[in-house]
Amino acid sequence: MRVAVVSESFLPTVNGVTNSVRKVLDYLRENGHEAIVIVPAAGSPKEYAGFPVHQVPAIAYRQFPVGLPSPQVQKLMADFQPDVIHAASPFLLGAQAIAAGNRLGIPSVAIFQTDVAGYARRNHLGATTRFAWRVIRWIHDGAEITLAPSSASIADLDAAGVERVARWGRGVDLDTYHPRNRLEPTVQRLRHRLAPHGERIVGYVGRIAPEKQAERLAALRGLDGIRLCIVGEGPSMPLVKRELRGMPVTYLGKLTGQELAAAYASFDLFVHTGTEETFGQTVQEAHASGLPVIAPRAGGPIDLVQHGVNGYLYEPGDDGELRDQVEELIGDDRLRARMGEAGRRAVLDRSWEAICGELVGHYRAAVASRQLAGVAL
Repeated sequence: MRVAVVSESFLPTVNGVTNSVRKVLDYLRENGHEAIVIVPAAGSPKEYAGFPVHQVPAIAYRQFPVGLPSPQVQKLMADFQPDVIHAASPFLLGAQAIAAGNRLGIPSVAIFQTDVAGYARRNHLGATTRFAWRVIRWIHDGAEITLAPSSASIADLDAAGVERVARWGRGVDLDTYHPRNRLEPTVQRLRHRLAPHGERIVGYVGRIAPEKQAERLAALRGLDGIRLCIVGEGPSMPLVKRELRGMPVTYLGKLTGQELAAAYASFDLFVHTGTEETFGQTVQEAHASGLPVIAPRAGGPIDLVQHGVNGYLYEPGDDGELRDQVEELIGDDRLRARMGEAGRRAVLDRSWEAICGELVGHYRAAVASRQLAGVAL
């Protein structure tokens, strides 16, 4: 197929949108498809996976590039003549691409990935929340289909009146994140550094930002026999360090690749604290690493954590329940092992190869739907 991938975020920015777009492009290249990439101008490479990367005019808003209206978008579409447009987390640039596709008769698949409305809700911006959902509905209604990563995000989109929604999750690197990593000498050394007296290590991985609520780990203050390890960086780090002051915590900063895999492997259990995840990729990575996961009963983790089987779900805001669940798991080696094994089994069918193959199926369905609509007219 010929695919125009339009993303609101791309390299050198590294986040969930960029990472999933890169995985999709890698898959398209490895399976003989053709693609172009269209992104806001922000110093991106000229090509990725052998595909040309086109940067269009953008402005910086709170350090994030935002694509501006430009006739270049439609010209790129007309010149490349894609079979389908992949609009990753569409906002201004994605909306332009979807509209251009409709003018040119090209179907679009819109990927809902960033909870813009959740941000407005968390900041008590009631009118802004309603406006955000209207904008989301307007953008996504132009696409042939919207793919959402979780049942919670599908419910939100349905409540907002967005039509033609299907579920498409995210893949996980089953080889990089693997229980066997725990036996590596580098991981053994890291465990000794993090817990020199053999304590159980409670880990967190993610951006340290308001929506992640990592400061809730303060609920674990005073638990015997644990050490906390936080992987990530972000604007809420001063708040988190203040709330966790005096607790046995190590901050490893932002890690990627094998270093990140080693960090997961050094943990005894994984705690996720954010309540606004449209998916929850770190939960999948923890499960792939053979760890039990404790997460709030909200958003993406509802689909990923089977309560009592591969981890626990606690009521959002109930720090007491979070503390009780951690205390139970750190005190029961056999239960942790059983839940960790169940977590690994739960993600075995979620390789990026499988997930991207599913995505191409959605591309083909979008093309067929547009063709049928044309016949009906």
